[in-house]
Amino acid sequence: MRILNQNDENFKAEFSKLTHRSDMDMSEVTPLVLSIINEVKHNKNEALISQISRFDKWEPKSASELEISQNEMKNAYENLESSLKDALNLAFKRIKNYHELNAPKTWLSTDELGNTLGAKFTPVDRAGLYIPGGKAAYPSSLLMNAVPAIVANVGEIVVCTPAVGGAVNALLLAAMHLCGIKKAYKIGGASAIGAMAYGTQTIPKVDVITGPGNIYVATAKKLVFGDVNIDMIAGPSEIGIIADESANARHIAIDLLSQAEHDELASSFLITPSQNFAKSVASFVQSELQTLPRSQIASQSIKNKGAIIVAKNLDECVSLMNDLAVEHLELAFDDAQNYVQKIKHAGAIFIGHYTPEAMGDYLAGPNHTLPTGGSAKFYSPLGVENFMKKSSIIGLTQSGFNALADACVALANAEGLHAHARSVTARVNKA
Repeated sequence: MRILNQNDENFKAEFSKLTHRSDMDMSEVTPLVLSIINEVKHNKNEALISQISRFDKWEPKSASELEISQNEMKNAYENLESSLKDALNLAFKRIKNYHELNAPKTWLSTDELGNTLGAKFTPVDRAGLYIPGGKAAYPSSLLMNAVPAIVANVGEIVVCTPAVGGAVNALLLAAMHLCGIKKAYKIGGASAIGAMAYGTQTIPKVDVITGPGNIYVATAKKLVFGDVNIDMIAGPSEIGIIADESANARHIAIDLLSQAEHDELASSFLITPSQNFAKSVASFVQSELQTLPRSQIASQSIKNKGAIIVAKNLDECVSLMNDLAVEHLELAFDDAQNYVQKIKHAGAIFIGHYTPEAMGDYLAGPNHTLPTGGSAKFYSPLGVENFMKKSSIIGLTQSGFNALADACVALANAEGLHAHARSVTARVNKA
């Protein structure tokens, strides 16, 4: 794993490459994705069946074969071994508790003039969840997307997931049952995004689409945004770790690999003030790599997208990590709690030596659908608010209206909107 030093002459140029790690060139795939979406938009089920045959390595004879029955979900849940069932339920409970605490609340307030002001939060009627399933199955992603929709009290939840060869992972089916999913379909990629965005004879049109995916899914979400809402444009997974010699070097190496095993394009970064610690972690990365079942994927990720940076001190570590604005950020040093306020940009922050990122992936509680590629500078984690809309509330009393009328008329006339002004003057109490 390459080691960069902040004092190196070419450090700024090398570090700049890391800050642009996830520049997705959507231009190459956009024509194909647009054609897939348009085909679904116009030919609906017929297009889906054709596209599944092309991309998912199975050939449904009719659209009914795309549907995942509730019996399939229930049987998968009931057939889980008890330890796995308990783990799934624990994750569901903790994720639900966290999102209930973090849910936006309708509020009303009265100002000094007696006027009522506030905000009302209401759920969308229908949400579409995309759960990836190409290189691996992700029941945890189903929980992380479905639970905040459940807490938001969304009217109907629609799930789409690829079924390579026509089969869906049993644990994913069990998670669907636990979440009470009633509509789920075996369809992936841009086809699924198009189907949920515009509807087919089988798959209903939704109001918001959430969930991670590859560049085809990300491009499709970008193209349908505006016709539906989306959570974010997510790229490959990533981890950033700030650690010093108070941390266990082997633990840190494994944490770096926990993201590298996701995808060849995943990024893993360690920033440390210690050259010796950097070398020790790099050595453990190499030895641990040999023992991973997904070592080929992780090795490519570490080689092409990973880096260890030696900085001058912990404050410089934080400054550099803020520039990277990573999806997952571990603070693995003794005084970590006192540095949290210095972190400006991160999808999720993991504090201390006993908070590996993997806990956040599954059952700590906060959502693991997070901004990637530096977008933590302006995006937030998926939450209940993604499945709700906010309406402003304004209620003026007669006296409150009169107190504000002259200023409102002045502003309306200044903009040349005289009917606006007249709608106020017509109500003014001349008495």
